[in-house]
Amino acid sequence: MPSLKDYRVRIGSVKNTRKITSAMKMVAASKLRQAQARAEAGRPYAKKMTEALARLVVAVGQRDEKMPLLDGTGQDRKVLFIAVAADRGLCGGFNTALVRELRRHISRNLVENREVKVITVGRKVRDLLKREYPQLIVEHAPLVTKYDTAEKVTAKIIDMFRDGEFDTAHIVYNAFKNVITQIPSARQLVPFEMSDKMLHALESPASSHAGEPKGIYTFEPSAMVLLERLIPQQIAAQVYSVLLEVAAGEQAARMTAMDNATRNAGDMINRLTLSYNRARQAYITKEVSEIVAGAEASA
Repeated sequence: MPSLKDYRVRIGSVKNTRKITSAMKMVAASKLRQAQARAEAGRPYAKKMTEALARLVVAVGQRDEKMPLLDGTGQDRKVLFIAVAADRGLCGGFNTALVRELRRHISRNLVENREVKVITVGRKVRDLLKREYPQLIVEHAPLVTKYDTAEKVTAKIIDMFRDGEFDTAHIVYNAFKNVITQIPSARQLVPFEMSDKMLHALESPASSHAGEPKGIYTFEPSAMVLLERLIPQQIAAQVYSVLLEVAAGEQAARMTAMDNATRNAGDMINRLTLSYNRARQAYITKEVSEIVAGAEASA
């Protein structure tokens, strides 16, 4: 049975831990407000970039000249994953959920005999992935929510694609839904993918203003030149939007995890205090009994 000193030392240790987790919760909450605002502000930009590229593709229609970044290589034997997670831990299952989703994609493609490569953004995803698939990691970058980071990742993706190192590229990340929920998600970056819903909306007369005919586009410079310039910018916009989503999700997950840790520390302190009081009462009762027994023996 632990001594009274052991209980006091442990209670003091847990109280110090509670102070740390409480402080980390407040810091994460403070950072979350800014990160969430940036993530929400970045979504319309990424969406409009995708819509602009989609409108241009629909307006151009049939093309004699093929664009690999837009049309793909025509094969599906090599796959590149860009995995984005946090640089630090203490954020619950935020990073492990992302790696679990990434492993699911990797294992499925390996079973289908595809060649898989991974670019990691964020130290935690690299550390967790290299335990099982170290040979798949071809590039790493820290999680820095700056557009320069998105441009560097985009440049690496385009260089690898031009060198024939992959046929399709997908970015895997935790989508920020709210403070409580971050959903492991994946989206295709290369080749450019338009959903049937988006294509129908763009081709439908209802997509233009009521009573007005659909727009007729004049391209300056040529449409092909615009496509060549717009596609890398659209990829960079998607990557940057993901960086902002992950940064917001990390702070939300850390705030939730530290709040739970603070509550658990409080519960542990209550249990230890109760055990300490019981042990102290038993110790006092024992001493009183010894004193009474000694007095009766001497009488």
